[in-house]
Amino acid sequence: MVDSTFNLSTQRVGNGVVRLRTLIILRWFAVMGQTSAIGVAGLYLGLQIELGMCVLAIGASVTSNIVAHFVYAQNHRLTEQEVLVTLLFDISQLAFLLYLTGGLNNPFALLMLAPVTVSAMTLRASSTFFLGGLAVLLVTVLAYYYVPLRSDQGFVLRMPQLFVVGFWVAMVTGIGFLGIYAARVTAETASMSKALLATQMALSREQKLTDLGGVIAAAAHELGTPLATIKLVSAELIDELDDPVLREDATLIREQADRCRDILRSMGRAGKDDLHLHTAPLSSVITEAAEPHANRGIDLHFNFGSTEDHAKKSPEIFRRPEIIHGIRNLVQNAVDFASANVWLEAKWSDEMVTLRVFDDGPGYPLDLIGRIGDPFIRRGTKRKKDASRPEYEGMGLGLFIAKTLLERSGAQVSFTNGPRRPRNPSEPRFGAIAEISWPAASIVRSSGVSTALGENKPIEI
Repeated sequence: MVDSTFNLSTQRVGNGVVRLRTLIILRWFAVMGQTSAIGVAGLYLGLQIELGMCVLAIGASVTSNIVAHFVYAQNHRLTEQEVLVTLLFDISQLAFLLYLTGGLNNPFALLMLAPVTVSAMTLRASSTFFLGGLAVLLVTVLAYYYVPLRSDQGFVLRMPQLFVVGFWVAMVTGIGFLGIYAARVTAETASMSKALLATQMALSREQKLTDLGGVIAAAAHELGTPLATIKLVSAELIDELDDPVLREDATLIREQADRCRDILRSMGRAGKDDLHLHTAPLSSVITEAAEPHANRGIDLHFNFGSTEDHAKKSPEIFRRPEIIHGIRNLVQNAVDFASANVWLEAKWSDEMVTLRVFDDGPGYPLDLIGRIGDPFIRRGTKRKKDASRPEYEGMGLGLFIAKTLLERSGAQVSFTNGPRRPRNPSEPRFGAIAEISWPAASIVRSSGVSTALGENKPIEI
């Protein structure tokens, strides 16, 4: 479900990268700025400028904006090719204006960075590389070929060549740096948005299961009485009916009532045991979270114990969907990479509740261990897919969802690798270790407060 959503999202982005209205508004701002700069330079400062050619260049931008406004709808989204063509027009128009107004001697040459930055934030790397290369080429040409700026007395306004070279180096460096920086920030933001969407979907799914379990438990409770009545009446009919055909029908009714009772009983037990109760022992919650991965060819070992002598009993904790789903994702990751065993070790005290999930697999990659918990981690080599473990995705999304959900419940989550050679040869070889620590006050139910079945209200007749 998450993958299909991402694929659809990617297709939508590919078919509509940027709204046309956004680029039109930016271009109007550029037109106003260019017009103001030309007007101040020509009328107020008295510089000798090719006003006719400058007006022609600015008029081309105005014309393209007017045509785009009337031809396309305001909510039209441009494809990547259309955005690239639009940015090529903008950078060419700006380069032509700079050619008419002193080249790199014009301080407004810094605006050549803008189209490259927009490209880095919206287009693929290949398109941005092409646009950035064109920008560097145009800046280089403008360093040597341009119409000089002249004062009203005919003096040429020109910077020393050393400053022109320095400005060229700064421009080329800025194009490269801002392009890479904008692309990285945009990619990180997009990845985080997708990962948070997947996290929200996972939590929503778990919440829907919680609601469904409550409905099942309530249905089993409400239908129990009428089914018992049907069974009682059918039993009396079996004893009183002389017609064998009618007696057979009454027997069938009783059998079907028993069948409905058994079905509702199992459904009600699933709803109550799984999702209807608000609190449960820590050991039960951990066992429930790990249960879907118990039959995947890896042995799961549970170890529950208190760190204090007076607290032997497993504490009652709140059965929140984010806790169950977060632990389940950590167990899934451990099972995906374990060789034969996965251990779940829970410890508790009056102040802290700690859970460690570790396996005997290869452990986390050393070059990525500092990034464990980030979404969409990619490596140069990919792990081969295992048909027996179809849940494996290999992009770090599962661990990100687990970390995000568990931290939402108040936990601190850390990832590390265990010792490759234990001091005791009989001890297992640890691989990856995930440790979750909660303050006891955030998940442990206070003694004397019952929240399992809610408030007991009188029945109104």
